[in-house]
Amino acid sequence: MKGIAAGIGVVVLSPLLLAGTAMMMASSSEAASTSGFSGCLTDIDTDAVAKQVTDILDGADGKDVHIQGLDLPAEQVPNAQTIVATGISLDVPKKGQIIAIATAMQESRLRNLNSGDRDSLGLFQQRPSQGWGTAQQIRDPVYASEQFYKHLLKVDGWQQMKVTQAAQAVQKSGYPDAYAQWEDLATALQKAIAKTFPDAGEGKPAKDTAKDKDEASKTSTSGCAPDKDGTSFGRIPEGSVPKGYKIPKDADPKARKAIEWAMHQLGTQYQWGGTCTDSHGPDPMGRCDCSSLMQQAYAHADVKLTRTTYTQVNEGKAVSAKKLKPGDLIFSRGSAARPEHVGMYMGEGLVIEAPRTSKPVRITPIKDWDILAVRRVL
Repeated sequence: MKGIAAGIGVVVLSPLLLAGTAMMMASSSEAASTSGFSGCLTDIDTDAVAKQVTDILDGADGKDVHIQGLDLPAEQVPNAQTIVATGISLDVPKKGQIIAIATAMQESRLRNLNSGDRDSLGLFQQRPSQGWGTAQQIRDPVYASEQFYKHLLKVDGWQQMKVTQAAQAVQKSGYPDAYAQWEDLATALQKAIAKTFPDAGEGKPAKDTAKDKDEASKTSTSGCAPDKDGTSFGRIPEGSVPKGYKIPKDADPKARKAIEWAMHQLGTQYQWGGTCTDSHGPDPMGRCDCSSLMQQAYAHADVKLTRTTYTQVNEGKAVSAKKLKPGDLIFSRGSAARPEHVGMYMGEGLVIEAPRTSKPVRITPIKDWDILAVRRVL
């Protein structure tokens, strides 16, 4: 998913783009705006962009990837991916994601900058002195993206505005027309990146069709509840292990490994579409969402699970919520046939989960769960 290249990867760049390498490295929106393109990047080959983006996200060396308008694709594409993933997790429409990418292109060239005009920082060059958050928060691409989207969604009529108008309504830049030049590239990037996610609908409200309801009747745990509900541990601070909890001695050895691994991710921030392969690392897309936490926890116990909540609900066998065992997958939200969330039962009435955007991996009492289905994968 990467490119704007022509068939064999040959990129035709405007003279201004070739001369603008130094401009691409500018650390502030003002510097970038005054030396930016004189015109828009047009005639973007979205298929080529898609291939190039895929190559980058699959680990290709940025030197072998050519995307018109991106000087450092190995750095810029993952940042665009974070912006898109955060937008999807917040239910921001596609146009909002395009506006966000175009804005970040203009403000930072999709780079997480340590400096900028005055105290501007990060992808969107947000300023701590203007109430955007602390310097540390703004330097987190997920936080910065969330803040941009929250401000965008408060703009009356933003969906009817041109991309540059909506971006300017949020950023209030001294160069209000500068965002327009990135619209085509931002559109191609958004389209390419969105296709890389296993299911862009995960985390969205499900609609019960007649078929769904028929399937739900086969697996629903309605009317049942586990013997322990987790209330004996009292309030559980987010990201912590409740005092006195131990994995039950009779837990299956593989379930024990999965639970232990999941517990090592406690306190790490949720990331929709995140792989959960490096939740403590600097790349937001290495963090966990609900289903990748389950997948990776069991992978470390040599048990292979599919990637999404929608498919994990078909793993293993259905069991009653009255007969839960440590390691069981518990599903909620949506419908039993198409649930929107998954967690892992830990025993003692507790569940470990990656809940949602802006929340960390945490342990919650099962009483807080509206259980739609339970699957035993061992």
